[in-house]
Amino acid sequence: MKKTIKLSYFSDVLCFWAYAAQISLDELKMKFGEEIKIDYHFISVFGNTEHRIGKGWQDRGGYKGFSKHIIKAARTFPHVYVNPDIWKLSLPKTSASSHCFLKAIQLLEQNDLISSSIGTVDGKSIFEESLWRVRCAFFEEALDISELSVLKNIVEDLQLPMADIEKLLNNGSALAALMSDMEKKESLKLEGSPSYVLNDGRQKLYGNVGYRVIEANVIELLENDENRSSWC
Repeated sequence: MKKTIKLSYFSDVLCFWAYAAQISLDELKMKFGEEIKIDYHFISVFGNTEHRIGKGWQDRGGYKGFSKHIIKAARTFPHVYVNPDIWKLSLPKTSASSHCFLKAIQLLEQNDLISSSIGTVDGKSIFEESLWRVRCAFFEEALDISELSVLKNIVEDLQLPMADIEKLLNNGSALAALMSDMEKKESLKLEGSPSYVLNDGRQKLYGNVGYRVIEANVIELLENDENRSSWC
């Protein structure tokens, strides 16, 4: 029986580094297949963009200065596209509305309440594809993903059951799942987005981490003999 490694991935949908890091997650899934299970969680970095960017970047040009910062950073990642109007054309007030919306989709998927006839897209689960489309809506199209109408359009494109999603939003289930992510973030003492957690929290990687570093950690866990004595 093959060993399976669990990787908990924490990110904020408005975080550029998480957007650029998607290629690493895709590569991990392609290389390790069923040997790795990725659990997705959200972390609040842009919970209040007016505070983080409007005030936090006030001495560096505010939103316009932050826009220049992201566009400059994107030049070192040729595999992604960043709209030149990022943080200018639209100013999402928070990432929390997207996170809560996506938790509803994740809950539907986890409970097998999304019809199997919908299938998957390019090897991604419905939740993974939904998350990716929300990121792209912001970074590629510069849309305000804190707006419910933008999120609903993504759901319609994927032909997901909006009524079921709204039920989980209205009854608090999606928000409760999001709060659970926040509690996990605190218990693991994570610093920000993206964060990779392996080995029951004993191995944590944070930020702009290269693929080879993540891969090395996964390989170490896959090859480790659980019966072997610990070095410490």
